[in-house]
Amino acid sequence: MELYLKRETFTEESTIGKLSIDGQFECFILEDKDRGLVSTMSIQEITARKVFGKTCIPYGRYEIDWTMSARFKKMMPILLKVSGYEGIRIHTGNSEKDSLGCLLPGRKRANNMVTESTAATNLLYSKIQTAKSRGEKVFITIAK
Repeated sequence: MELYLKRETFTEESTIGKLSIDGQFECFILEDKDRGLVSTMSIQEITARKVFGKTCIPYGRYEIDWTMSARFKKMMPILLKVSGYEGIRIHTGNSEKDSLGCLLPGRKRANNMVTESTAATNLLYSKIQTAKSRGEKVFITIAK
């Protein structure tokens, strides 16, 4: 399964993009502020630009696994091998205050926020779980 996140709206607080699955629009994704990080940068470049808890992850392609979250105490998707970051999950939330670098799905978008996050997240989780249960690898590409 291929997820594709096209970041489109950039503010001083957040970044909002459109997520598609295998070419079909799925939902909006809210993240922290884009500071121009790219997965090909060195860890030194990433940490020099990154502001902890206020910076979206680097542009790039990442595998998604399904693991137990120590923070949320349930099974959730996690992005693997995100340089300079740990524990990047896809989970519910409405604003950058809920993110800490994670991806927050929503059915609708507004100024620096997404809404109907629980519904969007549940549907996305179902699709990721189905793919994983079939033995498929799941990847996300994050682009501008």
